[in-house]
Amino acid sequence: MSDNIKFYGDIERYEIINVNDGDRFNSLGNNDIIIDENGNLKILLLNENKSKFGLFGKNEFVEVPWDCVQKIGAKTIIIDADEKKLKKTH
Repeated sequence: MSDNIKFYGDIERYEIINVNDGDRFNSLGNNDIIIDENGNLKILLLNENKSKFGLFGKNEFVEVPWDCVQKIGAKTIIIDADEKKLKKTH
């Protein structure tokens, strides 16, 4: 297999960082990926819960288009998304 292949089981622990504003999101395994009917990755659905106690904070999500993913590194997933590209949902 090619060295460029990454398995979800490997990258689910990678932290997600937005280089545009420095925001850090939890690991990929604590977020979701939206895949279209053709199997293409379309959107990262990131949990924006800032509370340390998930039961008491309200769940807000940020939709990040997959084209904002700049690099999947050794332990991080780097995105570059400004406010205009992000869609916040509840």
